[in-house]
Amino acid sequence: MSVEWREPLSKSEMEAIRRAARDEAGILSEVLAMMRRLARSLPFAEDVLAAYVCVRDPATSRRVKLTLLAALAYLVMPLDGIPDFLPLLGFGDDAAVIATAIATVRGAITPEHRAEARSMLDESLYW
Repeated sequence: MSVEWREPLSKSEMEAIRRAARDEAGILSEVLAMMRRLARSLPFAEDVLAAYVCVRDPATSRRVKLTLLAALAYLVMPLDGIPDFLPLLGFGDDAAVIATAIATVRGAITPEHRAEARSMLDESLYW
Protein backbone atom coordinates (compact mmCIF):
# COMPACT_ATOMS: atom_id res chain seq x y z
CA MET A 1 0.00 0.00 0.00
CA SER A 2 1.41 3.41 -0.88
CA VAL A 3 0.33 6.80 0.27
CA GLU A 4 0.65 9.76 -2.08
CA TRP A 5 1.95 13.03 -0.61
CA ARG A 6 1.13 16.17 -2.53
CA GLU A 7 3.07 18.77 -0.56
CA PRO A 8 6.15 18.52 1.62
CA LEU A 9 5.50 19.03 5.31
CA SER A 10 6.44 22.41 6.73
CA LYS A 11 9.19 22.86 9.31
CA SER A 12 6.64 23.40 12.11
CA GLU A 13 4.64 20.34 11.03
CA MET A 14 7.80 18.24 11.08
CA GLU A 15 8.68 19.48 14.58
CA ALA A 16 5.19 18.62 15.84
CA ILE A 17 5.52 15.17 14.33
CA ARG A 18 8.92 14.65 15.94
CA ARG A 19 7.57 15.69 19.34
CA ALA A 20 4.68 13.27 18.94
CA ALA A 21 6.97 10.42 17.98
CA ARG A 22 9.14 10.93 21.06
CA ASP A 23 6.21 10.18 23.28
CA GLU A 24 4.28 7.60 21.24
CA ALA A 25 3.50 5.31 24.17
CA GLY A 26 2.32 8.18 26.34
CA ILE A 27 0.11 9.58 23.61
CA LEU A 28 -1.46 6.20 22.86
CA SER A 29 -2.08 5.63 26.57
CA GLU A 30 -3.77 9.02 26.87
CA VAL A 31 -5.90 8.32 23.78
CA LEU A 32 -7.18 5.10 25.35
CA ALA A 33 -7.87 6.84 28.65
CA MET A 34 -9.80 9.56 26.81
CA MET A 35 -11.76 6.99 24.80
CA ARG A 36 -12.68 5.15 28.00
CA ARG A 37 -14.24 8.38 29.27
CA LEU A 38 -15.76 9.68 26.04
CA ALA A 39 -16.14 6.88 23.47
CA ARG A 40 -19.91 6.69 23.70
CA SER A 41 -20.40 10.45 23.43
CA LEU A 42 -17.69 11.42 20.93
CA PRO A 43 -19.11 11.40 17.37
CA PHE A 44 -15.71 10.74 15.78
CA ALA A 45 -14.58 8.08 18.27
CA GLU A 46 -14.33 5.43 15.54
CA ASP A 47 -11.95 7.63 13.55
CA VAL A 48 -9.80 8.21 16.63
CA LEU A 49 -9.63 4.49 17.38
CA ALA A 50 -8.95 3.62 13.72
CA ALA A 51 -6.01 6.04 13.79
CA TYR A 52 -4.87 4.46 17.07
CA VAL A 53 -5.04 0.95 15.59
CA CYS A 54 -3.20 2.08 12.45
CA VAL A 55 -0.38 3.60 14.53
CA ARG A 56 0.01 0.35 16.46
CA ASP A 57 0.12 -1.75 13.27
CA PRO A 58 3.75 -2.79 12.53
CA ALA A 59 2.96 -2.66 8.79
CA THR A 60 2.17 1.07 8.94
CA SER A 61 4.89 3.31 7.52
CA ARG A 62 6.77 5.68 9.82
CA ARG A 63 5.48 8.76 8.01
CA VAL A 64 1.85 7.66 8.38
CA LYS A 65 2.42 6.82 12.06
CA LEU A 66 3.97 10.22 12.71
CA THR A 67 1.14 12.05 10.95
CA LEU A 68 -1.51 10.19 12.93
CA LEU A 69 0.44 10.53 16.19
CA ALA A 70 0.58 14.29 15.75
CA ALA A 71 -3.20 14.40 15.33
CA LEU A 72 -3.75 12.10 18.32
CA ALA A 73 -1.38 14.24 20.41
CA TYR A 74 -3.44 17.32 19.53
CA LEU A 75 -6.59 15.47 20.54
CA VAL A 76 -5.34 14.68 24.05
CA MET A 77 -3.78 18.11 24.70
CA PRO A 78 -5.82 19.67 27.51
CA LEU A 79 -5.64 23.17 26.04
CA ASP A 80 -5.66 23.38 22.28
CA GLY A 81 -7.16 25.71 19.67
CA ILE A 82 -10.62 25.46 21.21
CA PRO A 83 -10.62 24.06 24.77
CA ASP A 84 -12.49 20.75 24.94
CA PHE A 85 -14.62 21.79 27.90
CA LEU A 86 -16.55 24.35 25.81
CA PRO A 87 -20.01 22.96 25.01
CA LEU A 88 -20.70 22.21 21.32
CA LEU A 89 -17.41 23.71 20.15
CA GLY A 90 -14.82 21.98 22.30
CA PHE A 91 -14.15 18.96 20.15
CA GLY A 92 -14.76 20.65 16.79
CA ASP A 93 -11.12 21.49 16.22
CA ASP A 94 -10.09 18.01 17.37
CA ALA A 95 -12.48 16.42 14.87
CA ALA A 96 -11.06 18.62 12.11
CA VAL A 97 -7.47 17.69 12.97
CA ILE A 98 -8.28 13.96 13.07
CA ALA A 99 -10.24 14.18 9.79
CA THR A 100 -7.41 16.09 8.11
CA ALA A 101 -4.79 13.58 9.28
CA ILE A 102 -6.90 10.66 8.06
CA ALA A 103 -7.47 12.37 4.70
CA THR A 104 -3.74 13.06 4.44
CA VAL A 105 -2.88 9.39 4.86
CA ARG A 106 -5.89 8.10 2.97
CA GLY A 107 -5.58 4.44 2.18
CA ALA A 108 -3.28 3.77 5.14
CA ILE A 109 -6.20 3.16 7.48
CA THR A 110 -7.48 -0.16 6.21
CA PRO A 111 -10.88 -1.82 6.57
CA GLU A 112 -9.21 -4.10 9.13
CA HIS A 113 -8.16 -1.07 11.19
CA ARG A 114 -11.74 0.25 11.06
CA ALA A 115 -13.16 -3.15 12.02
CA GLU A 116 -10.86 -3.33 15.03
CA ALA A 117 -11.86 0.23 15.99
CA ARG A 118 -15.56 -0.71 15.83
CA SER A 119 -14.83 -3.77 17.95
CA MET A 120 -13.07 -1.58 20.51
CA LEU A 121 -16.08 0.75 20.56
CA ASP A 122 -18.41 -2.21 21.13
CA GLU A 123 -16.17 -3.39 23.95
CA SER A 124 -16.10 0.14 25.41
CA LEU A 125 -19.49 -0.62 26.90
CA TYR A 126 -17.54 -2.77 29.36
CA TRP A 127 -14.57 -0.46 30.02
